[in-house]
Amino acid sequence: MSIDLQSSFSGTRPVADAHVFDVARLATWMREHLHDFAGGVHVEQFKGGQSNPTFLLGAGGARYVLRRKPPGVLLPSAHAVDREYRVIRALAQTDVPVAKAYALCEDAAVIGSPFYLMEYVEGRIFWDAALPGMTPQARGAIYDEMNRVIAALHSVDLDAIGLGDYGRAGNYIERQVARWTKQYRASETERIEAADYLIDWLPKHLPAGDERRIVHGDYRLDNVIFDAREPRILAVLDWELSTLGHPLVDFAYHCMIWHMQAGARRGLIGLDLDALGIPGEKAYLLRYLQRVARASRDDVSEVDWGYYLVFNMFRLVGILQGVMARALQGNASSALALETGKRTRPLAEQAWALAREVDAMR
Repeated sequence: MSIDLQSSFSGTRPVADAHVFDVARLATWMREHLHDFAGGVHVEQFKGGQSNPTFLLGAGGARYVLRRKPPGVLLPSAHAVDREYRVIRALAQTDVPVAKAYALCEDAAVIGSPFYLMEYVEGRIFWDAALPGMTPQARGAIYDEMNRVIAALHSVDLDAIGLGDYGRAGNYIERQVARWTKQYRASETERIEAADYLIDWLPKHLPAGDERRIVHGDYRLDNVIFDAREPRILAVLDWELSTLGHPLVDFAYHCMIWHMQAGARRGLIGLDLDALGIPGEKAYLLRYLQRVARASRDDVSEVDWGYYLVFNMFRLVGILQGVMARALQGNASSALALETGKRTRPLAEQAWALAREVDAMR
């Protein structure tokens, strides 16, 4: 994995006190499980990331990335590094670009929690959705490549690569609403009225129909590595939330940048997209639908699309609430966790406002 060193969110730092582990014991494990391992191990921690702590390892001239479960009390089913490892191993057989996965360790005694090792991919990560400093043509190419790759993911034959049992079958959206309601409640640090309204609204307005594809769960600009020169994705990162589910729900999560303020660095609201060369949400959705062989934009009703966006906003509310809870407990993976957690309330309020707009369309 490579980080854009011009970003204030990126780079590495000394390992946080809460995430320190026995490096000598890790080196012994690596020597036993990696064929080409040589030399001692030097460890630094990536600054970015709010969930599974991620580390850059140097050993004998080679570099690796280590992803581990955080230490401490965790929510059930969260931080599943074994699932991350499984999905990127399987997707290596497809057109979806992923880092090479080397080895999985489920023995918490080695460094204090399960972890896996993958290759260090050299390239670019972009943190600002506006892609400052680029030409309109270059921005358009970056967005088109992101569109191409998520369409490729949603077109994968999951049974052919051994992921037919990677998630439960049926009622995906209903189950996800229940899961994230439970996750939100388990990590709730204060009462947010808008979140309570959403918890009541979402199960009462479930869209009809269901589909089953591999979904990433957190596909966004800063979770992919681009080639240093070309608008080509080399690896999709952070598969912790991946499962089998409805592809349009996954794509709607990816499209939330069109519903976020540009001032937050990850949104597009308030920008002149035509001048920047960035497609509008409707055009971007249509290109995706064409790539996954759906007939047209009419395949997705405005009400259903609005619901998918509301659900994904609520899901992100649950994620942010978990970040806040871990920050208050002192075991969050990022020093920015507390500030990130403060986004929970305004996002819940935005989601509830959109839910009322969806009701008005019915």
